[in-house]
Amino acid sequence: MVDSPATLEGGGFMVRRPFPQASVSFFDPFLLLDEMGPAETPPGEAKGAPDHPHRGFETVTYLLAGEMQHRDSAGNAGTLRPGDVQWMTAGSGVIHAEMPTDEFQRHGGLTHGFQLWVNLPGRDKLVAPRYQDIPSARIPMVTSPDGLVTVKVVAGESMGARAVIETHTPIVYFHVTLRPGGTLLQPLVVSFNAFVYAFRGAPVVGAGADAQVINAGQMAILDARGPTVTLSLPADAAEPAELLLIGGEPLQEPVARYGPFVMNTRAEVIQAVEDFQAGRFGQIPPEG
Repeated sequence: MVDSPATLEGGGFMVRRPFPQASVSFFDPFLLLDEMGPAETPPGEAKGAPDHPHRGFETVTYLLAGEMQHRDSAGNAGTLRPGDVQWMTAGSGVIHAEMPTDEFQRHGGLTHGFQLWVNLPGRDKLVAPRYQDIPSARIPMVTSPDGLVTVKVVAGESMGARAVIETHTPIVYFHVTLRPGGTLLQPLVVSFNAFVYAFRGAPVVGAGADAQVINAGQMAILDARGPTVTLSLPADAAEPAELLLIGGEPLQEPVARYGPFVMNTRAEVIQAVEDFQAGRFGQIPPEG
C-alpha cells in the first residue's frame, strides 16, 4: 500500500502523487501519477502549468472537473472539459502549456483530474510529437448487467468495450466506479505491471485472504502473477467507490531522467537539455 503525499506543481496547484516518491521511484513503464484536486477554485485564482518542455515520454491528462486549455510549440491547441482525455506523445521534444480556460479563470469552480506519465521505449523516444485529444463522448463506457459497476475505458478493453486511443506500448487505463455490492473481475496480461489508485470511497482489491481495502489517496500495487484482478465494494458501503486501474508492459530499459526529460542514458538527457536551451524545441506561438 502506498500513500500519496501532497506537493505543489506547475504554477502552484496542489497534487497528490503516489509516485515517484522515496518508496516508489519508478513503476515501469510508468513514471509519474498526479491527482489534481479535487479542489474548489475561487474566481481569478486558478493555476496551471505555464510553458515547459518534454522529451522521451507521453503525458496522459484525464479531466473530471474544471476546464484546461493546452497550446504547444508545434502549433497545436485545444481545450479539455470534464471527462475528456489528452494523450500527448512528447517524443523528440515539445514545449507546451496547460492552463485554465479564460472562462474557468473568471468564474472558478471545482478542479479535479489526473496526469500520468508513460515512458517511451528507446526506439520511440525521438518520434515526432503527437496529440490525441479525445472528448468524453468518444471514450467508451460500459456498465455491468447488474448496474453496479461502470468502467470508462481510456486504454485497453473491459467488459467488451475497447478504447479508441492508440498507445506505443500495451497499456490499460480504466476509470472504475463500484456501487455498493458491485464486483469487477478484470482480466490483465500476466506480464503487465499494474496498480489501483482509489480516489473515492474504500474499494476492496483482491479476493479471499489476499483482499485489502484501500482508501482515497492510496495506491495498491497488484500481483502480476494472476490473470485477473478482483475489485469490489461491500454491499453495506456508505458510498460508491471510484478508482483508476492502470497497467502496462514493462519496457525493462535503463531510465535516465532529469525533470521533464526522460531518456535511456545520461548523455541523451544532456543532449535534450542542450537542444531545449538552444531553442530546437521551438516556441509556443502567440495567441491571436
